[in-house]
Amino acid sequence: MRCPACGADDTRVVDSRVAGSEQDQIRRRRECQACGARFTTFERAEFSMPRVVKRSGERVAFDESKLRAGLTLALHKRPVHTDEVEAAIERIKRRLAAYGAREIRSDRIGEWVMEELRSLDQVAYIRFASVYLSFANVQSFREAVERLEQELTPEMRRSQLRLIDEGTEPPAPESEP
Repeated sequence: MRCPACGADDTRVVDSRVAGSEQDQIRRRRECQACGARFTTFERAEFSMPRVVKRSGERVAFDESKLRAGLTLALHKRPVHTDEVEAAIERIKRRLAAYGAREIRSDRIGEWVMEELRSLDQVAYIRFASVYLSFANVQSFREAVERLEQELTPEMRRSQLRLIDEGTEPPAPESEP
């Protein structure tokens, strides 16, 4: 490791610790043997991601920014912390790295995103599903909402607002004077 202060190649590790919210980094304190400057480096494993096979048959490199953009769009104005979104992205990336094949269909990644969104926020899940599943009509949308409500665990029910309030009528439009 080159010293950022003087550019010398001769540095030694003074201290190493596990770091990162997922404990997936190594934090190293280093000291330059030439000038005595101390600095910190972080080490993280880099995974080889499979190529993504799109519905059209096109093969593209996995792009984390597209994954993040899809999640962010679905979660727009929803009460979900950034840390939770980053953790979901990391789980999806770990699944991709562990997949074990050189290629993966985009549909599979979409299913993983839907699983993560289901546990993060019901509304975001339905938003993403409405685009990803390309609902043909209102009935298929309604079926997706009902299926989601049936699959919720008691813990998920407590932590999220209901999608549809049963037994309540929408407010009547106000009459014009």
